[in-house]
Amino acid sequence: MKSAFLFPGQGSQSVGMLSDAASEWPIVAETFSEASAALGYDLWQVCQEGPAGELNQTTVTQPALLTASVALWRQWCQAGGPRPDYVAGHSLGEYSALVVAESLGFAEAVKLVRLRGELMQGAVPAGEGKMAAILGLEDQEVVAACESASQGDVVSAVNFNAPGQVVVAGSAAAVERAIEACKEKGARKAMPLPVSVPSHCALMRGAANKLAEALEDVSFNDAVIPVVQNVHAGVESEAAILRENLLKQLYSPVLWTDSVRKLMQEGVTVAAECGAGKVLAGLAKRIDRSLAVHGLENPESFSVALDAFNKS
Repeated sequence: MKSAFLFPGQGSQSVGMLSDAASEWPIVAETFSEASAALGYDLWQVCQEGPAGELNQTTVTQPALLTASVALWRQWCQAGGPRPDYVAGHSLGEYSALVVAESLGFAEAVKLVRLRGELMQGAVPAGEGKMAAILGLEDQEVVAACESASQGDVVSAVNFNAPGQVVVAGSAAAVERAIEACKEKGARKAMPLPVSVPSHCALMRGAANKLAEALEDVSFNDAVIPVVQNVHAGVESEAAILRENLLKQLYSPVLWTDSVRKLMQEGVTVAAECGAGKVLAGLAKRIDRSLAVHGLENPESFSVALDAFNKS
């Protein structure tokens, strides 16, 4: 039996996250201090006191979630938790996975994800991009709806999160047309998301080009733990491929359903959601209920996860 660590992306943040963990484990405060030094402001204070509007700014959200995941991983290591056989992260979470796999340094990753947020925010003028969640349709039905709704504009299926749960992104007008097309196809829900950045679509190619320039100065190592990457749901360990796929990820769909299924094909039977929230555990239940996903964000759930991993 094999195990995996899963790292959440944007949407898992909340004001007060990891407060219980910090009261028990000094490594949490130490990790956030390290991140704050790299960023030049008190990241922990924003996470604990907000306001939510500040924490939800993508340039803050991305370093915050990365740091939370790395803090919990460090506590796992201190507690003697076994090393997982695989790691995978949802969108932003892939950076956390690469840090844990020792492919990317933590301080460098913190700066990179802040830059990633800045580039994503600046790639599309405010109000011109949009994302929407589509519930209750097959993947190919959503893809077809986007094709019919494009009319020369950018709109595509970008997050294949679980069966019957797909996110689309693109120019605002095209996304609105896609919402209506999905409703006509019988979607249970088709609703805009409260985000201004249309992630993982072709509108992010410019941001990817600028991120590529920054990555030229960043050292990547081969991963010590194999990584299942978003863009193709394949297992990778080679530094050059990990870097290349990290760039493609900005303008390519997140194949999360396929990634979880790939982990299970590799023999994974137990997993931990290493970060804030329970989003990935919820998605796993929709993908395959036989995969047990344990949270690590508080001491009680952490203890349960540790027992489960030690028994696997």
